[in-house]
Amino acid sequence: MFHKEGHKIIFITLVTVVAACLLVDNFVSINWLRTLILIGLVIFLVLILQFFRNPRRHTALNDNHVVSPVDGKVVVIEEVFEKEYFNEKRLQVSIFMSPLNVHVTRYPISGKVIFSKYHPGKYLVAWHPKASEENERTTVVVENSTYGKVLHRQIAGALAKRIVNYAKVNEKAEQGSDSGFIKFGSRVDVFLPLDTNIKVTLNQKVRGGESVIAQLNE
Repeated sequence: MFHKEGHKIIFITLVTVVAACLLVDNFVSINWLRTLILIGLVIFLVLILQFFRNPRRHTALNDNHVVSPVDGKVVVIEEVFEKEYFNEKRLQVSIFMSPLNVHVTRYPISGKVIFSKYHPGKYLVAWHPKASEENERTTVVVENSTYGKVLHRQIAGALAKRIVNYAKVNEKAEQGSDSGFIKFGSRVDVFLPLDTNIKVTLNQKVRGGESVIAQLNE
C-alpha cells in the first residue's frame, strides 16, 4: 500500500525505469555494464516504492496517551521554551526519520485542530540546532478535554523538499490518522505539558500511530 502523495512520483519513476531498462538492454553491449546498470535502476525503483509505503497501523485510541506521529528514532527529550504558539516551557520529544523510514505523519492525539500554520524556510540538516526555527516546517496544535493541547511540528531536512500538511483549523483529528507527509525528510517535534510522563528514551525506535511516547501522570 502506497501513500497518495507518492502516486505521481511512483508512476513517473516506473515509466522512466522501464524505458531506461529497454534502452540499456538494446544499446549497452558490455554484459557486466548492462547488468550493473539494470540492477541499479531496479534498486532505485525499490527505494522509491519503499519511501512512499503506507503500512496500516493499529492505533489503540486513548486520550491519556500521546502516540508517536512518525516512524524513526527519538533524538531529543528536553524541556524547552516553545515560542511560536505556547510562549511557555514545554517538554519536547523529537523524532528523526531516515530516508528508509515510513514518512507519513499521524496525529499524536485525538481532538480538535486549533492551530495549523506553514512556514517556508531553509533545508538545514535535521539535527542542526536551528532546524526547528529556520527550516521549512508546519506547526499543528490539537486539543482535547483530557490531555489539553499537544503541538507537533513537521521539519524539513537537507533532503526534504516538500512538506504536506492536511490539518485544518476546527477539523476533528483522530489519533493515529494521517496528518501529513514529509517528502524525503526528516524530523517531527512534539511539544507536551511539563507534567507529562515521557514513555520513551533517547535513541529508542518508535512506530508512528502505535508507539506511546507519553501519558498523563496519574
